[in-house]
Amino acid sequence: MSGLSILRRLTPTTRCLIDVLNSCKAPASFFHSSPDSTVEVHSQEQEVVIALGSNVGDRLNNFDEALKLMRRSGIDITRHGCLYETEPAYVTDQPRFLNSAIRGVTKLGPHELLGVLKKIEKDMGRTDGIRYGPRPIDLDILLYGIYRISSDRLIVPHERIWERPFVLAPLVDLLGSDVNSDIVAHWHSLSIHPGGIFESWEKLGGQSLIGKDGMKRVLPVGKSLWDWSVKTTVMGILNVTPDSFSDGGKYQSVEDAVSQARVMISQGADIIDIGAQSTRPTASKISPEEELERLIPVLEAILKLPEADGKFLSVDTFYSQVASEAVSKGAHFVNDVSGGQLDSKMLDVVAELKVPYVAMHMRGNPSTMQNRENLEYDDVCKDVASELCMRARDAELSGIPAWKIIVDPGFGFSKNTEHNLDILIGLPTIRKEIARKNLAVSHAPLLIGPSRKRFLGDICSHSAASDRDPATVASVTTGVLGGANIVRVHNVRDNVDAVRLCDAMLERRTSFA
Repeated sequence: MSGLSILRRLTPTTRCLIDVLNSCKAPASFFHSSPDSTVEVHSQEQEVVIALGSNVGDRLNNFDEALKLMRRSGIDITRHGCLYETEPAYVTDQPRFLNSAIRGVTKLGPHELLGVLKKIEKDMGRTDGIRYGPRPIDLDILLYGIYRISSDRLIVPHERIWERPFVLAPLVDLLGSDVNSDIVAHWHSLSIHPGGIFESWEKLGGQSLIGKDGMKRVLPVGKSLWDWSVKTTVMGILNVTPDSFSDGGKYQSVEDAVSQARVMISQGADIIDIGAQSTRPTASKISPEEELERLIPVLEAILKLPEADGKFLSVDTFYSQVASEAVSKGAHFVNDVSGGQLDSKMLDVVAELKVPYVAMHMRGNPSTMQNRENLEYDDVCKDVASELCMRARDAELSGIPAWKIIVDPGFGFSKNTEHNLDILIGLPTIRKEIARKNLAVSHAPLLIGPSRKRFLGDICSHSAASDRDPATVASVTTGVLGGANIVRVHNVRDNVDAVRLCDAMLERRTSFA
């Protein structure tokens, strides 16, 4: 088949969302024509969207391997959708799928890109089988630049995109609610509905589909898939430090730390977050080696507890070396108060570790975070949301998929009392502001950690951190009702009761919707 027959129907489209942009600016053509043939010339980068699916073998590993091979093959991945576990479509007698999508840039021409993706599928063990049947990996080009493509080998947009929730959901994730570029406006113009991709998604059921039996949004932890929407998750704080603001010095011995972990698990903690370096204001910074010396014996001892089976362990650190060692010993999460800002290797290391990453908002470091310049905000909720988007962007560009990111607005870090209150009541605003730029990150689990923080003491006139538990319960309650998915607390018992009540209220409210 000649190049001309392959490409004869590949044409740019300029129709855009009328209410967003008056026109789309088409890039210079990446085709060279001669009287005898038409060939792809891929000197200019094109932005593309590629869907991923897997339901055979180790699905999570299949995704990780496919992402790695795509990057090696000339596809620079810039964004990831959320991760969905879905019922199979068309051929229903097969295992459940994992589905997502990525957005990236490439100099590969469309058919050259198709060849690369087919080679990756083959190298990963995909063979010819029944259509829509089981496969270790499935890679489809959903969108390619501003072009419609129709050839014997390739149709873009993908021909059945508008009828498949498991394709549209991650595609929507790759956008922002604000249509802020020509390419995104063009992609919306390809929809079969006048309201663009968003209307197509809503016509299928939209957000109401998520959490139903056929489709759920999940976060991979180890070899398991965690649906954090089922209930609010309680993260118990275990500081093995001499100088933490609330419980410094109480759990420095392995025996005392393990005993406290047992208590928190018995009280209902889902995650134990172990910190071996204080990040309170003006805290002295210790070396990674000293942090590891405190951390690892406690981590290893907790992992041996029978009651820890089925629980998650998180390491609270801003050092990549500590994160790497802790995960190698069995930690499930990395909780970084700096969002990757205090160790230039952190994001790359976490990407290699393939674990969930908590990116918290902070400016400066623990010694400077409360300086005047770090407390200046035009609008604290909007500014925090914008800076969290930047942290998530950096994480994604380093290879941490959005489906492994957890965001934390950082109560008490670069915030004064008024800022903390604004964030507490403004969690829905933070999600909305994140969604304007990145819908996948706006769907990420939201973690809050107001427990015993100084602003609670200032408001309630309690100088002792341990006297702030009632105010903590009140702030946790407000946060959960405002959309928090994970609460990080010292007093597990009382806050477990608080989130159970909140979950019951939220479920009841949903039943009336």
